Amino acid sequence: QVQLVESGGGLVQAGDSLRLSCIASGFTVDTLAMGWFRQAPGKGREFVAAIGYNDRSTYDEDSVKGRFTISRDSAKNTVYLQMNSLKPEDTADYYCAAGPNRLVPGRRASDWDKWGQGTQVTVSS
Repeated sequence: QVQLVESGGGLVQAGDSLRLSCIASGFTVDTLAMGWFRQAPGKGREFVAAIGYNDRSTYDEDSVKGRFTISRDSAKNTVYLQMNSLKPEDTADYYCAAGPNRLVPGRRASDWDKWGQGTQVTVSS
């Protein structure tokens, strides 16, 4: 069945870059909308980025501010989140999600169907 496995998190300093990976199995990543969410301690799961039909992408401007880029590689069946100019407030568990179809379902976590286990990103000042 469908599985999503995130990797690439770690401990970095402010201003550094990370690329998170989400390896999918049970489906091909270009057949569904894919997204990234994050959750910090004591906070709800927050929308970060999504990519949908025709590889159109959308971002949360307040949190990302042009620093992050979502992409997917069909050959590797992998979705990526390139994170540049990281800030301490980016510290969170980052989750990969798949939607019910090719269209991005929205920014609410409840609109997404499948989730990975998460990868931790810690940004020190």
